[in-house]
Amino acid sequence: MNAEAQALTSGTTVAPRSIGELFFAFMKLGLQGFGGVLPVARHALVENYRWLTMAEFTDIVSRCQALPGPNIVNVSICIGGRHFGVRGAIAASAGILGVPFVLLLVLGVLYSGYAQVPEVANALRGVSAVAAGLILGTALRMAASPRLRTWRTVFAVAAFAAVSWLRLPLALVLAAIIPLSIGAAWYAQKRGMSGS
Repeated sequence: MNAEAQALTSGTTVAPRSIGELFFAFMKLGLQGFGGVLPVARHALVENYRWLTMAEFTDIVSRCQALPGPNIVNVSICIGGRHFGVRGAIAASAGILGVPFVLLLVLGVLYSGYAQVPEVANALRGVSAVAAGLILGTALRMAASPRLRTWRTVFAVAAFAAVSWLRLPLALVLAAIIPLSIGAAWYAQKRGMSGS
């Protein structure tokens, strides 16, 4: 087994070498993630760059989902800030937003002129299906995290059921679930069962 394979299996990580590397890595993620960046980000950040372990990625994404704004932008800010402070957070978020923002403007102009063309409408439906599949694949990989095989799963399932099946407003669900989950984590830590 070579050194890179050993690093992946042992869970060791490396830091970005520079702010420039951080910027260009997130710029590539923004360009690759048409229809959803998180699946591409998980593969790149955990397996390619090895800046995070799978458990760290799952932890950062779950925390970033509770914050306002796009998840991947929140993730980029967390990772940039973790390694280079404010400058890193700005570089990573500029990388993830810069070029895709310009492309989005161009595509918006083109879409307004060609949205009624059947081939364009069919292509967009196909892209939507692919994006949904990528997100589902990422969710299944994240579900393999040891953190999600504990009592904490109850809160994830309850939130999903409340929003998806009961059609309760997300803000209401979060207002109820967040204090309950914090209280349960505090109780579990006090009882010494945080990993069970």
